[in-house]
Amino acid sequence: MFGHFRWQSGCAAFMALGITCGAIAPLVTPTASFAQTNFTDVQSNYWAVEFIRELAQRGVIAGFPDGSFRPEEPVTRAQFAAMIGKAFRKAAERQAVTFYDVPNNYWASSAIQDAYTTGFLSGYPGNRFEPNQNIPREQVLVSLSSGLDYNVNGSAERTLQYYNDTNNISGYARSAIAAATEKQIVVNYPNIKFLNPQTIATRSQVAAFIYQALVSSNQAAAINSPYIVALGEPTPSKPVAVTIPEGTVIPIRYEKAEKILVTKDETTPLTLTVAQNVVTDKGTVVIPAGSQVVGELRPVKDKSGSQFVAQKLILTNNGQEYPINATSEVITKTETVKKGTNTKTILKNTALGAGAAAAISIVTGDKAISAGEVLGGAAIGGLIGLFFGKKSVDLIAIDPNTDLQMTIGQNFQVSLRF
Repeated sequence: MFGHFRWQSGCAAFMALGITCGAIAPLVTPTASFAQTNFTDVQSNYWAVEFIRELAQRGVIAGFPDGSFRPEEPVTRAQFAAMIGKAFRKAAERQAVTFYDVPNNYWASSAIQDAYTTGFLSGYPGNRFEPNQNIPREQVLVSLSSGLDYNVNGSAERTLQYYNDTNNISGYARSAIAAATEKQIVVNYPNIKFLNPQTIATRSQVAAFIYQALVSSNQAAAINSPYIVALGEPTPSKPVAVTIPEGTVIPIRYEKAEKILVTKDETTPLTLTVAQNVVTDKGTVVIPAGSQVVGELRPVKDKSGSQFVAQKLILTNNGQEYPINATSEVITKTETVKKGTNTKTILKNTALGAGAAAAISIVTGDKAISAGEVLGGAAIGGLIGLFFGKKSVDLIAIDPNTDLQMTIGQNFQVSLRF
């Protein structure tokens, strides 16, 4: 069954990435009523923004004095224990122990003891807790699964086959992670099929896991996120057609160079990367960050400029390809290259169209410009004759990260599976 999503003001909202926590800063706030829920480094379209805001409101997590949340910073075992203590209320099920590396005056000493006695966390041989050790994603999931007494209902190995990297899950963690998967507390961004179990958990990831654990125990309302692993849906799942409307802006980035130079008459192939998730007004991601836009820089002769014309969109989460009608504004800024100019200055952090490379080579007298510095297009040798005798040439100068933002020129559909 196909359906359509509404878009705010006929254009896309944008979703970014992140989460983290400092090595010494606590992760909790004194009271939830006055908790900060908006952070300077967590944009409204960030993939985990709702998880973070909800937990911040509850006082489970907190930001830093500068107003940031630092979503990509790692979480230590001590910090995770503090978060667990704020998120869940559970009676002790075993006696406290003395961890030799957790002094009584350590800031998280009480939280660590509570996490141990309630069954969320255990220590290491020799009565060590390793409070400052960064916690891996699989350990977070095992902790939640153990503390909340999850049990796998079916075959653990069959459940874990959902993940493309299932072989990377440690033996001790497999049953617990299978149970956590069944309870829908696993959140995988940006690719839902990759668990990345050995990767150090970030603050945003831990926030998502804990919030989903609250949902599973009926302590929180469900959040609609495409990154929540949900088993038991029809296989194959039903496609949903999402229409991305004309006028939607797609933010892009280009990491290979800070500047692109082309002549006013050349066509140059170019592949750009989507900088932020494009989402519906309901938060559904339709174009994930990291997706590729394949197209060309084309001359616009009546304006003496150049324009990026998109041809194909390749989604990063599933590899699906779609023809796309989208263009950038026409860029008319120019940079003059004169005879005797130092080419090292011109070429620093710069990508060249074939025509621009030929022009620079002839005008400056530098014959050593290699194909490795050229984006593509016509062969340089065939273009050199066009610039003989010239003492200078005006080239279109493009800042790819600001000049090439694209606007969709015609509605098109993306097929999603949930």
